[in-house]
Amino acid sequence: MFERNKIDNSREMGAVGVEITVDGGVRLSGKLSVPVQGSIADILNNPAPFMEFEPYAGERLYLAKASLRAVRPLAAERVPALANRVRDIDGFDPWQALGVAKGAAFEKVKAAFHRAALAYHPDRYASAELPAEVRSYLEAMARRINQAYAVLEQAHEDAQRTAALRTQPIYASGQR
Repeated sequence: MFERNKIDNSREMGAVGVEITVDGGVRLSGKLSVPVQGSIADILNNPAPFMEFEPYAGERLYLAKASLRAVRPLAAERVPALANRVRDIDGFDPWQALGVAKGAAFEKVKAAFHRAALAYHPDRYASAELPAEVRSYLEAMARRINQAYAVLEQAHEDAQRTAALRTQPIYASGQR
């Protein structure tokens, strides 16, 4: 279905939380734009004289690498009981899993499914070095999204079948 060697994420950018110290001892906290498959070191060591940075309180800007004195990655907060959140089937709501309003048109459900499937599909991140917990989360979310779509698709098909049966006459006489 998917060919791992033909996935091109090279142009996609992600964000990494960092604290940057520049000339004069000024500290900036924000997000550094990093390629999805790259690292902070790739950005700092590439030949470009500037790097893209978005302060938490402010607008995006480009910093001259020559003005940098220190770059410290900020540890991302761990999501408490990530595995338990994914396994929480009792509260499973297919509408919420796909991010659409309850009772939305099936076309919107289908579009939301395609967006979510692209975002969470494990093959999209096949060449990225991710922690096992993140890979597990992506796989679980992909299963959850597939299940949500299957439930809503079945309900849609059932509704169409019921509507088709209602349009047919219950009884037709043999007269012509």
